[in-house]
Amino acid sequence: MNALARKIIDAHGGLETWKTFSTLRAHLSQGGALWGLKGHGGKLDETNVTVGLGEEWASHAPFGPEGKSSRFEPGRVTLKDSSGKVLEELSDPRNSFAGHKLETPWSEPQLAYFAGIAMWTYFNIPFLLAEPGVVSEEAGDWQEKGETWHRLKVTFPHAVATHSAVQTLYVDEAGLLKRHDYDVEIAGDTPGAHYIGGYVEVQGIRFPTERRIYPRQPDGSSLAEPLVVSIDISDIELR
Repeated sequence: MNALARKIIDAHGGLETWKTFSTLRAHLSQGGALWGLKGHGGKLDETNVTVGLGEEWASHAPFGPEGKSSRFEPGRVTLKDSSGKVLEELSDPRNSFAGHKLETPWSEPQLAYFAGIAMWTYFNIPFLLAEPGVVSEEAGDWQEKGETWHRLKVTFPHAVATHSAVQTLYVDEAGLLKRHDYDVEIAGDTPGAHYIGGYVEVQGIRFPTERRIYPRQPDGSSLAEPLVVSIDISDIELR
């Protein structure tokens, strides 16, 4: 792990503290154009998410107005009703997105897969930088919003289900995340610029509570619209 990666982890609370927890739960208020574009407008506007820390899994509840719940793992997605009965199951979910473009609608299990990889990634970064097989290297400075941000290129192993194998983190002088770039492979490699802010400290770990995702242009700059996804996070609890 290089020096910048270590600085980022330390700025967010440190690996020693992080490893005392195994599960995170939070409330999400979500918006943006993506959900309607994929045929699921409003379904996850207000929901709770629980994610594994390290171990890759995530669950959203409620998952839609019928009170369903989802369970995402890299190789399997399930949807259950309020009594716990399995309603749908999707094995090898990543391959179900073959040929998809940005405007291709998603099934409910595919929505659960995307929501799962997204929230698991967001809550586990930057501590994933210390995981075996995750490679990081400094990628130079970036000027934005009158500030200088340091960039870290991160390459994930195939076993990690996330937006794309290669992603870029932008951090300020203190090591706190300001922006996170990736290409959404399951939506036609759509490039995103994900802005991060509203930090709070919970049980010794620092978390951003405001996330806004916009289209990213080839030169690395972002468009001011449309707002692709917005996520406001509250009631974070570590266990």
